[in-house]
Amino acid sequence: MGKTYERIDGRLRTFIEAQPLFFTATAPLSGDGTVNLSPKGLTGSFAVLDELTVAYLDFAGSNAETIAHLRENGRITLMWCAFQGPPNIVRVHGRGEPVFRDDPRFPELLARFPGIDPSAHGLRAVIVVTADLIRDTCGYAVPFMAYESDRDLHAKRFAREDDASLSAYFTKKEHIATSMDGLPGLPLPLPPSTV
Repeated sequence: MGKTYERIDGRLRTFIEAQPLFFTATAPLSGDGTVNLSPKGLTGSFAVLDELTVAYLDFAGSNAETIAHLRENGRITLMWCAFQGPPNIVRVHGRGEPVFRDDPRFPELLARFPGIDPSAHGLRAVIVVTADLIRDTCGYAVPFMAYESDRDLHAKRFAREDDASLSAYFTKKEHIATSMDGLPGLPLPLPPSTV
């Protein structure tokens, strides 16, 4: 039923890259801390960097729990489900790192996402994940669902922001600079965009 993979390549990579939606799960070290599970999806915002490394663009949102947890302990799991075609679930368990806009690696990483305009979405960071464990499972109970298209609401909302107004927006939000559990989140003020 389940299989462990040594690398992200071949049919496994093709499956991951074809999914319009994936989920991220992180948690603080504290046993009573808040576990975070987030859906991610925007065509062009995910990339396989090499056989053990993936990355996705982290855009403006209501909080920064994933960033806070990664800054504290680096643990992350990504999950893709087949909602069409043969049943399949793939999980990449690994170590993640937020690469912020002022990091020297940021421009090179951003170049790995040529099909998306990050300025329209309030780009905060690139999340880079190195796989420790890659597994699939059957997914027999996952329902069939049809992908229609990406929503355009996020781009419409954040395309009107410049660096200063985006930083001001983040400063006003309760769980951006500090997580729900009091961990350091997104460093503010937001560094200027280099794109």
